[in-house]
Amino acid sequence: MRLGQRVGLIGQARRRWTVRGVRLCPQVERSYKWRYLQVAVDPLSGQVWWQWSERLGREAVVAALCKWRALGVAVVVWENAGSHRAREVREVGVELVYLPAYSPELNPVARVFCEVRRCVEGVVYGSLEAKLAAVAGALEGLRDGMVRLVGWDWIREALEGLPRD
Repeated sequence: MRLGQRVGLIGQARRRWTVRGVRLCPQVERSYKWRYLQVAVDPLSGQVWWQWSERLGREAVVAALCKWRALGVAVVVWENAGSHRAREVREVGVELVYLPAYSPELNPVARVFCEVRRCVEGVVYGSLEAKLAAVAGALEGLRDGMVRLVGWDWIREALEGLPRD
């Protein structure tokens, strides 16, 4: 699980191949509007949960964890962000496992964000709502391949080694 990927209307122009001598002029949005995408994924079943929030702090983290705990999320593996270590977050009742520092490649949700970004970047949406809908569609489209995307062997072995309550 990773909380807090900002999705907004600040587009990015990437390098692309084109015919020699033809200049590519991509359209890029420049609007300072965004929402934070909060995502949790089960690497064993491929189930994914997400929600949008206006801000990203311990209140948003607590709200997301409470919601997902009610849906059956029992263990969260994430980075050592300050909002993840707050006392209120630890009191939610979800088992928290922290990744080593400077190891985003170990976070399964980071791969989900990369795939979502690949699906939605490079398009001018015109409104924040349209881009949020595109992100939701990309997340829905990833459900079938989610186990392949984030179900690494070391995660499976670590989760199978947890005590069953």
